[in-house]
Formats: sequence, structure tokens, C-alpha cells
Amino acid sequence: MTDTEGIHPTAFEMAARQRDISVSEFFLKNRHLLGFDSPSKAVVTTVREAVDNALDACEEAGILPAIHVEVTYDGEHYHVAVEDNGPGIVEGQIARIFGKLLYGSRFHKLSQSRGQQGMGISAAGMYAQLTAGKPMHILSRVAGEAKAAELYVSIDTRRNRPDIHRKKHVSWDRPHGTRVEVALEGRYQTGPHSVEAYLKQTAIANPHVTLVYNGPHGEAPRFERSIAELPRQPTEIKPHPDGVELGRLIQMLSDSKSRTLLGFLEDEFSRVGRKTAKRIIEKAGAGLSARSYPRRIAHAQATRLHRAIGRTKISAPRTDCIVPIGEERLLDGLRKELDADFYNVVTRPAAVYRGNPFQVEVGIAYGRAGGVGLEWDEAGHIRKTKRPAGQGETSTGKADEPARLLRYANRVPLLYQQSACAITRAVLQTNWRGYGLHQPKGALPLAPMAILVHVASVWVPFTSESKEAIAAYPEILSEIRLGLQSCGRRLATHLHQGERLKQEFDRRSRIERYLPHIGIGLQEILELSDAEREQTVETLDEVLQRKRRH
Repeated sequence: MTDTEGIHPTAFEMAARQRDISVSEFFLKNRHLLGFDSPSKAVVTTVREAVDNALDACEEAGILPAIHVEVTYDGEHYHVAVEDNGPGIVEGQIARIFGKLLYGSRFHKLSQSRGQQGMGISAAGMYAQLTAGKPMHILSRVAGEAKAAELYVSIDTRRNRPDIHRKKHVSWDRPHGTRVEVALEGRYQTGPHSVEAYLKQTAIANPHVTLVYNGPHGEAPRFERSIAELPRQPTEIKPHPDGVELGRLIQMLSDSKSRTLLGFLEDEFSRVGRKTAKRIIEKAGAGLSARSYPRRIAHAQATRLHRAIGRTKISAPRTDCIVPIGEERLLDGLRKELDADFYNVVTRPAAVYRGNPFQVEVGIAYGRAGGVGLEWDEAGHIRKTKRPAGQGETSTGKADEPARLLRYANRVPLLYQQSACAITRAVLQTNWRGYGLHQPKGALPLAPMAILVHVASVWVPFTSESKEAIAAYPEILSEIRLGLQSCGRRLATHLHQGERLKQEFDRRSRIERYLPHIGIGLQEILELSDAEREQTVETLDEVLQRKRRH
């Protein structure tokens, strides 16, 4: 017997310790991956997940969203409640939606939506039961039902399935809608990472939404909708061949119900017609034909098919699967929530990364709201304008501070992990000095400005399950930079015009200061009367105005 025998486990003992790990158990121990890595962040993340679900449900059902958010504190735990006027949830689905991770209707759909993974709101419930030991309280009523269904649901983390504590039917004054409430360990904060900041940014990107908020310290902001029209609903599309990797292609061939390879390519992919499918098969070479049975295609043949797809020119994916905010709506949202002197928005044409359609929108709000400004009046005169006072700062920031960066993915604000986001990288890589702004090396420009960037896609490539930063795919970076440059050029024109206006105002001010003295000098030289002197001064002033207009 060696000295180590009896100390280290045998292979049989090690094998006996192995067991399955449910997805709930994994994320229970790694809740930071879902955005619940701090008490202050947990409150905002819970609100975000519940509001995102409410917005998706309302829009899909064709209902203008009106959402009420409430955060209270009982001295031990925070209570987050989100109530909407959506279509409600069928009673049989409530427990699974709120009590099971990776359960949802949007994971397999290639169309734009806020929710992607079927994990957010159930993860909030899991964090709540972990920190406060209480189940989620859900109240939901479907239109036409006499009463609402009330459930108290938690997650059986070992089996990743819902655990229903109580269920009954109750009267509710709402004709339809859902209310979810959770108690959790949290910390309430104000500032750029607060619930109110999230709701304000949500209102900018969703001007068709009414948001009402009641905070634990008496906060009661209300963000009214400015547009009474829902965004167009995105259309679901099939995968595009450019984004299909070899392993995925093999799996699709194995699962296909098509009887021929030609039918498989036509039926399973977007933008592949009969002629394109035939060209792909021809380039794949010997061993494959239009009549090949997809399920019997070998690995080597699938590899050649995959290469042939890459060598075949295929039309870009359809873009009706994504719905950008739109320049008019985005401009309306910026003006509604940010006080500035200059606004500009740009919606880039749709592009593709890994076969996934996406579209980038960029907006800029620039200028102080406090202090005195200059503008031309209707008569063509330069005049001073008094803007609302804000102690030198506005919602767009101060002139000597970095610009505010507002990041969005599928209309959802991204409040955390700014430095890890492709949007931030693109903004930092933009040469803002070329547009008349001061920019320290490797930093945001210093200006009283808010920069908004929105990425809409059928599948946003987040860097983690917490959905807080977008991965830096070259195609996405390129589109963001092009949008920023377009806005930057228009901003440069605005700043140049403002500088010209200031210079002309300064020249006019100096001349106007000496006009009375010129009049007196002319009166003495030409022996004019007082009335003639005043008329001469008025004539000189009119000449200055005509010169400015021409």
C-alpha cells in the first residue's frame, strides 16, 4: 500500500460524484452573467426585464403600451412591481414563463424583438427567491375572461421547472394585462444607472409608450407618449445562407423534412430560389445533385456544400424582419426628453453580419439649454435669446465634460458595461476633432452633447446573457462609424454657422456702438439738423442689415 492510498478518491468514487447540472443551477451560482452581480444593479435589471416583456407583448398584440412601474422598500427588501395593459397571459403558460429559464417564444424566431433568450424575467424571480426567499407574485387577465389568474411562483432550480405555491382567480379592475411583483435584496440609486434613467432612455427610443414611475423616495416622473401609433411589426424570416456555419448546416440537413437537396435549399433558407440553389449544387461538385436526399448527405459532402454556399453570390437578406425607430420618431423622442439647440438623426441602410440583418441609427442632441444664445429673427436681424436656466448644464451635459453616450439594442437602453460595447468603440474611434469638437486621445469628445446609437437586429450579438454590451463585429462597427460620421458632418455645419453668427454679431455690435458717434461727426461736418442726423444713422443701420442679408 502506498502513502496516498485511502486519501485520494478512486475512479469509481469520482464517477459516482458526477451528476447533471440544470441551467437554473448553473445561473443560480453565476447570476452575475444575467446582470444580478450587485444589489443596486439587481433593481434596475429586474425593472428592465419586466418592462421589456411588457413592451414586446403589447406591441405584438397591437396595443399602445401604458406601463406602470413601482419600487418600494419595506425596511428589509425592495419590492419591484411592473403592470401593463397588454393582452395578458394564458393561465397555463404563466408558471412556465416566470418559473423556468430558457422558456420563451422568440429564441427560434428570426425577427426583431427585445427578448431573445427566454431567461430575463425568470432570472429576476430566481434572484428574488435567492435573496429574499419569496416567490414571484403574478396577476394576469386575458380579455374576455371574468377574473384574473393570481399565482405565486418560484423556480425549482434543480429541475429547472416552476414551483407553484398558490393559485386562484380574483377580481381585477383591468380588462386585460399583467402585473408582476418581486421582493429582492437591493440598493436604490440615482444617476445614470438608476431606474429613472432607464425609463427616460426607454421613452426616447419608444415615443409611442406611456411610462409612469413611483419610486421609494417619492419620485413620480411620468413619460407621456408623443406618438399614438405603434411601430410596424417585424416579419419572421428564414436563416440566410451567409450566416450558417458548417455544424449548423449539418444539423439542418439532418432535421430537414425536404426530400431533395434542391428543395432543402429553397425551403430552409432566405433568398435562395431555384436558380441560386442549382448554382450552389453545381459548385459543390460530384456526389451531390438536386435529387440528393438531405438526411443522407455525408460530412465531406456537407463540407463541400458549405464551401459552395460561400462561393455563390446570394442576394442580401430581407430587411422587413427588423424595424428601426425611424428618423422622425427618433427625432421626436430626442426633442421630448433632451433639451438642446441642435438635433440630428441618421438611419443607415440595412446591413448583414453572419447572415443576420441589422440596422444602425445614430442621433445627436447638442447645445446648452442655459445662458444666452444668438439667432436670426424674421426680419434678418441678429438677436440674443435667453434659454432656460440650468446652472450651466442640461440633459446634454456641460461643455467641458465628456458627451453622454446613450446605447440601445432593439430599442432597449444598455446602461452597463459601456467600455466593453461595440458602440463605445465606434464612438471612440470617430475623429470628432474633424467636426469641431475637442477630443482627448482615446476618450469621448468634450461637449454639451448626447450621442445616441441604436442597433436593431433579428439577433443582437450581446457579449453575455446579461445583454449589456454588443460584440464588436466588423460589419456592425463599420455601420456605426458611418452613421456617426454623417451626424458629425451636419454638426460641424451647425457649429460653423454658429461661429459665423457669433463673429458677425460681434462685428455688428462694434459698428452699432460707434454709429451714434459717426452721426454726430457727420452732423458737425455737413451741418445737419438733429432730425437729419438721426435719419442718417438709421440709413447706415439699414445698409448694414441689407449687407448681412445679401
